[in-house]
Amino acid sequence: MKDIEQWFAEYGESHRNPTNKTIHWICVPLITFSVLGALWALSPLLTWALIAVALVFYLNLSRNIALAMALVTGFMLLIISNLTNLFMICAVIFVLAWIGQFYGHHVEGKKPSFFKDVQFLLIGPIWLLGFVFRKRGWHY
Repeated sequence: MKDIEQWFAEYGESHRNPTNKTIHWICVPLITFSVLGALWALSPLLTWALIAVALVFYLNLSRNIALAMALVTGFMLLIISNLTNLFMICAVIFVLAWIGQFYGHHVEGKKPSFFKDVQFLLIGPIWLLGFVFRKRGWHY
């Protein structure tokens, strides 16, 4: 299994353009939120199960990143649990955020990383957290 630095380096290869990076700072959290919300609208139990699987993946990479992602996820679920028309809201967010992502990759001139390996769908959110950790001088 790749370590977190290998995942970040490989993900970063298709995320060098400043416009694409900015779009990712907006769209990756929105996609994460919309997926969690759509899943929650369908089945809170399934949502918790998938969160557990993702957190195990993150724990194998970094305990600190896993904890941070658990906190981010918990915050998103707090918002999600108070929304009405949740599935429709999340569907709109999901579509618009992916349009943004694909535009960013068009500007970048490279395909999204998940075309190479679907696990990169889990790396995107923690790649952003990695920037926060480095800026704060925290060890991940």
